[in-house]
Amino acid sequence: MSTTLDAPRPRDMMHLATRSDARGAARAVLHLALILGSAALIAVAPGVLVVPAMLLAGIIQAALFAPFHETSHYTAFRSRRANAVVGWISGLPALRNWHYYQQFHLAHHKHTQDAEHDPELMLPPPATFPAYLARMAGLAYWRAQVEVWVAAWRGDMRAYPFLHEATAPRVIASVRASSALTVALALAAGLAFGWAALFWFWIGPQILGQIVLRLYLLTEHTGCSEDANGLTNTRTVLTNPVVRLLMWNMPYHAEHHLYPFIPFHRLAEAHGVLKDRLAHVDQGYAAWHRDHIRKLRETNPA
Repeated sequence: MSTTLDAPRPRDMMHLATRSDARGAARAVLHLALILGSAALIAVAPGVLVVPAMLLAGIIQAALFAPFHETSHYTAFRSRRANAVVGWISGLPALRNWHYYQQFHLAHHKHTQDAEHDPELMLPPPATFPAYLARMAGLAYWRAQVEVWVAAWRGDMRAYPFLHEATAPRVIASVRASSALTVALALAAGLAFGWAALFWFWIGPQILGQIVLRLYLLTEHTGCSEDANGLTNTRTVLTNPVVRLLMWNMPYHAEHHLYPFIPFHRLAEAHGVLKDRLAHVDQGYAAWHRDHIRKLRETNPA
C-alpha cells in the first residue's frame, strides 16, 4: 500500500470523535446476549458436541477484550463512569484488571514498537515455529495475569516500569479488588452449581478462547516497522462482519493507533480516509497466519 501521503492531522479527524452511550450500550447488550446464548449451547450440547460449544463460548468470552480495550480509551461510551464500570467488569473472566491495563496500554500507544519501552514487547513476537505454537497456547498469558495479581497483593509493582508512582496505589487497590472478586465468584459458582460447571462454562471456554485471541492479537504489529510511524507500525486486517462485530471494530487497528480518540463505531469511516496511506492492510486472519508460519519455517528450518 502507498505511504507517500502523510496521515491527516488529529484535528482533521475530530469529526469522527463523537462518542455515544446508545451505541456502546447496544454493543455491550449484544455481547452479553451472545455470552448467555453460547452458555445455553454448552448446557444442551450432547456428547462431544460440547467441545465446539465451549470453543464458541470461549471465543465470545475472550472477545470481551474488545470492550475492555475500548473502554480504556473512554471511547465505548460518552459517560466516563460507564466506560470504567463496563471495562472493569469485562476484564474479570480473563483475570484482567482495567486500571492496570490502562497504564499498560497508554505506554503501548506512546511507545508503539519501541523494544525498550513498549510493554507489549516485554514478550517479543515468536521468532520460530515452536515459539509461535507456545505463544498461541496461552500459557505465557495466564502466567502474566497471575504475576500481576501476586505483585499487587505484595504491594510491589516495580516489575512494571510503565506504572507511574502516583498511579501505582490505585492500580494495586483495583487489582486486589478484581482478583478477590474473581475468586469469590468462582467459589460461589462452584458451590452453587457444582465444580464441574466452572470447567464447562468458564475455565474450559477461557482456555480455548484465549488461544484464538492470541492468534488475533499477534497480527496487530508483528512484521510492521519498528518506529514511530503510525502508518507503518500497525496492521489493519480486513475481515468479515462477524469478527468486526464481535471485536468492536478493533481489526481497524492502524486507524485506532493513529487516532485513539475515535470510537469503535466510527473506525470504518476512518479506514475510508486512510486505506490508501497504510502500509499494512491484510486480507483476513487465516491468510496472514498462513504466510507468517511459512516465513517462520523458511527463516528457521527444522
